Amino acid sequence: MHDALVGHLSVDVRASLRLFAFYLANGTLDLDLLDGFDYRSAVFHSGSSLEQVFAIYSNVLRIDADGMVLNDGEAQYRVAQWVRVCCDPSYQVEPPFEDWELELHL
Repeated sequence: MHDALVGHLSVDVRASLRLFAFYLANGTLDLDLLDGFDYRSAVFHSGSSLEQVFAIYSNVLRIDADGMVLNDGEAQYRVAQWVRVCCDPSYQVEPPFEDWELELHL
């Protein structure tokens, strides 16, 4: 593989990913939806839960041709909905998750 063909995530994508990880670890992911839930034990108790969180975020995240993030808030909200279900099984996700949002890529 030629180095010239290897791309990198844009600065905007890297910043969005970094802030998402900060909010997630800090317990401040979507405070409106997750207020009153200390979700960190549910998310960090196993690698598979954390893996699913990052899969949803990266599957939902959209970027334009210039590498600018178009929907960071939406991607974080979809993760927050999944986390809420983990903490509150009575919560109804609207709209329901589609398979592509939850897909784990190898």
